[in-house]
Amino acid sequence: MTALTALAADTPSLVQSVDWLAITPVVVPAAVALLVLVADLFTPEARKPVLGWVSVAGLAAATAALLPLRAGDRTTFCLTADPGACSYTADHFALVVQFLVLAGALVTALLSVTGVRDGRIPAGEYWFLLLSSAAGAALLPASRDLATLIVALEVASLPAFALVGMRRGDRMSSEAALKFFLSSVTATAVSLMGVSLVYAATGTLHLTRVADRLEDVPGQLDTLAMAGVALTLVGFAFKTAAVPFHFWVPDTYVGAPLPVAGYLSVIGKAVGFTGLILVTVIAFPAYSDVWGPALAVLAALTMTVGNAAALRQSADRPQSAVRLLAWSSVGQAGYLLVPIAAAAYSDRDQIGSTVAYALMYAAVNLGAFAVAALVARTKPLHRISDYRGLYAERPAAALSLAFFLLCLAGLPPGIIGLFAKITVFRSAVDAGLGWLAVVMAVNVVMALYYYLRWTALLFRTPETEGQAPAVTKAPWPLTAAIALTAVTALALSGAPQLVLRFASGTLFPL
Repeated sequence: MTALTALAADTPSLVQSVDWLAITPVVVPAAVALLVLVADLFTPEARKPVLGWVSVAGLAAATAALLPLRAGDRTTFCLTADPGACSYTADHFALVVQFLVLAGALVTALLSVTGVRDGRIPAGEYWFLLLSSAAGAALLPASRDLATLIVALEVASLPAFALVGMRRGDRMSSEAALKFFLSSVTATAVSLMGVSLVYAATGTLHLTRVADRLEDVPGQLDTLAMAGVALTLVGFAFKTAAVPFHFWVPDTYVGAPLPVAGYLSVIGKAVGFTGLILVTVIAFPAYSDVWGPALAVLAALTMTVGNAAALRQSADRPQSAVRLLAWSSVGQAGYLLVPIAAAAYSDRDQIGSTVAYALMYAAVNLGAFAVAALVARTKPLHRISDYRGLYAERPAAALSLAFFLLCLAGLPPGIIGLFAKITVFRSAVDAGLGWLAVVMAVNVVMALYYYLRWTALLFRTPETEGQAPAVTKAPWPLTAAIALTAVTALALSGAPQLVLRFASGTLFPL
């Protein structure tokens, strides 16, 4: 017995400590998701809306839980033999992205409160899936090993497939969900193959350790490691809707409920860019000569294809408004890729420009979808022409949408959109990617046409001039979502340093 006791005393503990405060922003939405799922079984149909408000409260609490972590110095799930290798890190990068994800999910929940009831969508399932996806999206930016990264990516993505197809009996919704699912599963399989090859070449999954071992890969494993790096990027490139992995976007956005389409355009995109940043900048800097040029080309193709397709949208075509927002989101993804590609040629602080741009994009794009959801209550065909004369019917909504579109275009008074584009443009110039900066400048000019055309339409004389416009009172949760995004966009334009400061400093610990 004495010998066994001595042996136990000499054996290092394999039990990892858990910092519950650090993981609270992930645990809260996951716990509320389970609560909602169970409560749905015992809640009568007339009281189902309560589940939505519980979900809103849970997302608000998860967002508030970020405040005690603002120092950005917490880690947990670390190896007992190497405390520096951790699976979860609540640094400034993770906290900023978690705020974007949870606040965006909160706005989506506000948009969904009325939509779930009016669209005859099963409440319990909808709120469970939305909260589960938000929990996975909040976990991903804090993940610091490849296994956790892939699990978080799928936890964020799998519920999204079901959310897209939640409108039962709607052929378009089912088709969109199936297309989204099949293409995403294929990309995930390729990415998993890449992770397995990286593990075979390095013998570790922790991002910092992978980076160290890729610096000195044996010659016979170099091709294996290079293939693993390339394949791993495919899954994340799909989530960002980068060309040529973008084909699912327009049909998925059209088939999904509008709040879900807005969620995918912001939170789904944030998930992909976060994963892409972590694997390139932290895990694969040794192979920057592989992923740097590839991402630069992807950025150029993505912004060009997205903007060119948005230009082709006919104002009288059904679903043209949603399709324009979908193709616009593809074009915006190209801008977001630029600083990541630039990080391969200069330093990883360049990715702060992507984070700053993503924060601006999240506020204004969710706002645009919120106004689209309001207009769709009386004009369900989602045509761009349906917005003609919106100012005469709903002045506040028209002014809000005009401001959101001007921010996306990068024109005053949308100062934050202009400054965010300048920081992205500067990252390309500083990295010596002059050709990419030129391509971006051309695409910004291309995008001005369709953004300004839609903006001008809002203030034109309505086609039914002389008749009283059919205006119904907007539900207050929908009004609150529009107001919240509009106030945020105005605050950012009034004080752009609130987000632009991320572009001038490091978000990762030195």
